Amino acid sequence: MILLKTMKKKILIIDDDLDMCTLLSRFLEKKGYDTAVAHNGAKGLAKFAEENFDIVLCDFRLGDKDGKDVLSKIKESNPKTIVIIITGYSDIKTAVDVIKMGAFDYITKPLIPDEVINVIEKAINTPNNLQPLTQDQSTTKPKKAYTFSPNSEYLIGQDGETSKVYKQIEIVAQTNYSIIIYGESGTGKEVIAKTIHENSHRRNKPFIAMDCGTLSKELAGSELFGHVKGAFTGAIVDKEGQFELANGGTLFLDEVSNMSKDVQASLLRVIQERKFKRVGGTKEMDVDVRIIVASNENLQDAYQRGKFREDLYHRFNEFSINLPPLRNRKEDIPLFAQFFLDKTNQELQKNIEGYEEDVEEMFDKYPWPGNLREFRNVVRRAVLLTPSGKINSGVLPWEITQSHSQQSLQDDYWEPGIANGQAKELDLKDAAARAEYDTIMNVLKEVNFNKTKAAEILKIDRKTLYNKIKVFESM
Repeated sequence: MILLKTMKKKILIIDDDLDMCTLLSRFLEKKGYDTAVAHNGAKGLAKFAEENFDIVLCDFRLGDKDGKDVLSKIKESNPKTIVIIITGYSDIKTAVDVIKMGAFDYITKPLIPDEVINVIEKAINTPNNLQPLTQDQSTTKPKKAYTFSPNSEYLIGQDGETSKVYKQIEIVAQTNYSIIIYGESGTGKEVIAKTIHENSHRRNKPFIAMDCGTLSKELAGSELFGHVKGAFTGAIVDKEGQFELANGGTLFLDEVSNMSKDVQASLLRVIQERKFKRVGGTKEMDVDVRIIVASNENLQDAYQRGKFREDLYHRFNEFSINLPPLRNRKEDIPLFAQFFLDKTNQELQKNIEGYEEDVEEMFDKYPWPGNLREFRNVVRRAVLLTPSGKINSGVLPWEITQSHSQQSLQDDYWEPGIANGQAKELDLKDAAARAEYDTIMNVLKEVNFNKTKAAEILKIDRKTLYNKIKVFESM
C-alpha cells in the first residue's frame, strides 16, 4: 500500500517589513507550512497570480497599496483563499471592516507566535472556512469580541475583567438562554446584548431593543404585544408589538425592573407558553424570541422586596453577566479615549491629533459616573471645540477639571498648615467655608459626582450647587 504524503499548506506573507517577513516565514516553516514572501502589495498579487496559496497573511498598511485593495484582488481571483490581516492597534476598526469584506480574521502587532498559529489553525479547521465570509457571517467571531463589538460602533476594551465578560459571551451566545445583564447606566448593556445576538444563530433575524423605563402601565401591553384596531381610544390601525417584530431573533428589554406587576404577569405568560395575543385581539400567535434583559438594580433584591416577580426573575436568570463600571477599568481608558477620538474625527471630518498630557491624566483620575456614554459625549464635545492640534483641558466639562483639581485645592487652600511656602491663618469664616466645602465634596464623591443627586441630598438646587463650587474654585 502506498501512503500519500499530506500536502503542506502554502502561505503567502505580504508585508513591507523585511525582518518581519523573514522571522514569520522561518517560524511558519518550522511549524510545517510552505511559505512565500512579498515585500509590497504589487509583488504579493503577482506571486498570488503565479502560484496557488491556501492562506495569505497580509499587512494592512503596505508601502504601495491598501490592505483592502489586496484583499479585494485576492478574493476576486480566488474566493476560497483564506486571508488574515496583520494590523496595528490604530487600524483595528478598519480591520474589522475588512473582515466584513471577506477576511477570515486579523492579528495585531506585535505578533505573538501562538496567536498566529492559533488563527491559522482555526481558519484551516473551521468548517466551510474556504467560503468567503459575508457581513453577517463576519459577526459570528467571538474571538475578537473583547476588542470590538461586531457592529464596530463601540470599542469593548481589553481590561482583565472585560475579557472575562467576553469569554462568558462566547459561551452563552450560541445557546438560547435568557440573560440578565447588570451594570450601571452607560456601561454598554445594549452593546453587550447586540454582541450576544450577532454571535448567535439568530444573527440574521431582528434585534429589537425596548426601554422599559419609558413605558407607562397603560401602553406597555400595546408596545410589547401590539394591538388591533379599535382596542382602545387612539388605536386607529393594527399595530405590531415588540415580540412580533423580534420573532425569530432577540428582544432586549432595558431597565426591566421598572415594569409594573401587571405587565410582568403578561410577560411571564408569553415566556412560558411562547404565545401571545395583541391587545383587543382574539387570535393567539406563536413567537420564538430570545430574551435578554438589563438592569442597574439587582433583580434578586427587587423580588425579595416585592418589587419584581420571583417567577419572572428565575425565567430571566438562566445566565447573568455583570459589566464593571469604567472607573474599575482603568486600563481601558486610553483605548476608549483614542477610539472615541477617531470616531468623532470621522463624524466631524476633523483631524484632531490627540490629547495633552494633563487631559490624559484627568481622564485617568475622573470617576466617570456616566461611564462609556459620558466618556463618548465628553470626547465629542472636546473635538467639536478644538480647532486643531491636541485637545486641552480648556474644552473639558467642569466636573472633570474640578475632579482633577480638588485635591490640590484642598492642599493649597483648606489645609491650615503650609501652602505654597506660606502659612495660612484660618479664621471662623474660613473654617465655615472649609466645612461646607468638605461636606459638598464628600457628597459628590458618594454619588460619583452626579450633581443632581448631590443637590437633592444637600437639599439645595442644582444651580446653587454649581455656584458654590465655582466660588471654591476661585479661592
